[in-house]
Amino acid sequence: MEGLEMGLIWEQARAPLVVPMLKLVVALCLIMSLMLFVERVYMGIVIVFVKLFKTQKRYKWDPLNHNSDIELANSSYPMVLVQIPMYNEKEVYQLSIGAACGLSWPSDRIIIQVLDDSTDPVIKNMVEVECQRWGSKGINIKYEIRKNRNGYKAGALKEGMKHTYVALCDYVAIFDADFQPDPDFLCRTIPFLAHNPDVALVQARWQFVNADECLMTRMQEMSLDYHFLVEQEVGSSTHAFFGFNGTAGVWRISALNEAGGWKDRTTVEDMDLAVRAGLKGWKFVYLSQIKVKNELPSTFKAYRYQQHRWSCGPANLFKKMAMEIIRNKKVSLWKKFYLIYSFFFVRKIVAHVVTFVFYCVVLPATVFVPEVQVPKWGAVYIPSIITLLNAVGTPRSLHLLVFWILFENVMSMHRTKATFIGLLEAGRVNEWVVTEKLGDALKMQSSGKALKKPRIRIAGRLHFWELLVGAYLFFCGCYDLTFGKNHYFIYLFLQSIAFFIVGIGYVGIFVPNS
Repeated sequence: MEGLEMGLIWEQARAPLVVPMLKLVVALCLIMSLMLFVERVYMGIVIVFVKLFKTQKRYKWDPLNHNSDIELANSSYPMVLVQIPMYNEKEVYQLSIGAACGLSWPSDRIIIQVLDDSTDPVIKNMVEVECQRWGSKGINIKYEIRKNRNGYKAGALKEGMKHTYVALCDYVAIFDADFQPDPDFLCRTIPFLAHNPDVALVQARWQFVNADECLMTRMQEMSLDYHFLVEQEVGSSTHAFFGFNGTAGVWRISALNEAGGWKDRTTVEDMDLAVRAGLKGWKFVYLSQIKVKNELPSTFKAYRYQQHRWSCGPANLFKKMAMEIIRNKKVSLWKKFYLIYSFFFVRKIVAHVVTFVFYCVVLPATVFVPEVQVPKWGAVYIPSIITLLNAVGTPRSLHLLVFWILFENVMSMHRTKATFIGLLEAGRVNEWVVTEKLGDALKMQSSGKALKKPRIRIAGRLHFWELLVGAYLFFCGCYDLTFGKNHYFIYLFLQSIAFFIVGIGYVGIFVPNS
């Protein structure tokens, strides 16, 4: 009886309510898909022109050392501050401090500043001892701590800039605790700032030391390579603006201060600073040929927290700065449009929402309502072209394209949720969980000393929302296989399997708690 009643309710609500509502949602999703498609094609065209005409040559670059007299030569080098913010970085602190202390720059023209927010007294002591060890070798290294972690990374960087010796410095290079710059990093980046007074930021590319650690790190490499090889390059070439990546970059301190310094109002303090400096008229240079080694999160928990921060923060910043961008009088209308529409709305909001809502919720729902048809260009052609354009950054992983699509669709659920949290300023809007790094643990694993498999309780590995969406997609697939004519069931079954695999925690690597 209950089944008959439900059937009657469905039939009565279907024509007047469900069909028009679903048609409207499909139309909105198709519009968002087109917006994303146009953005990707535009960036693809720009990047072809950039590679053909080498637009980066418009900036002057000359080596700084022209004098044979060593003392005179050294004095021609500007003073550089190198900041390394860290928080309980047991596995990687030696790598970053060692790499920073190994930078080729006159020792009297550089200050290494380790900003240690560690709460573990053992790790704190280890970091301090490491700083003292380098200090005894003649390196000008400062170990700085503070009483609390207010503002997280932004708070640490802001506090670091208050020290009196910072007034001596012209530029500040920033490296997160797992980043290892090559010795010539400053020699290759600083001249762009020294010879171009309108440039505020020089950003280098990230190079991933553990991309082959597991399938999840390969998927991340594909996404981030596109970001660095296309998005950052396009922004730098067309508007001399892009989002600062928070690390592996060098700032002109006067520009940083003019923009208002570090602010902790969102979880993307780096993007916040970049937008404010961009609105002041400062230019940014992106250098894809300079790569800085770093580590990708290889546990699903760490990756999920990172993606929450990277999706929630930009949406929240967009809400806070949209009117400020519109009212700004220093930049052109074209740059304002680029910032609001391309940089924020399409890439930071539409991209996440349409991926999950359209391909994991709305498209599957249409199998129950044959009256609502999704055109083939919206269901197949546009997503296929977008996927292929995304894949250009990592040719070596082309054979993993199907896995990448399925994994990105799963992650889009977390990104969409985080985006709405940012826009609505809901509960977890300012949540900051430091991305776990494995450092030496990875080396041990790759050298044959495999990490012991920890005993993880099943409940600790299960992810409810992934399992729920997986079940929904599987049910849609079964219905389409039995009654449908769209042949969506192939995609629906594959996507449901991807959600189930992530739902049972079988993604990334597992490490025992130390």
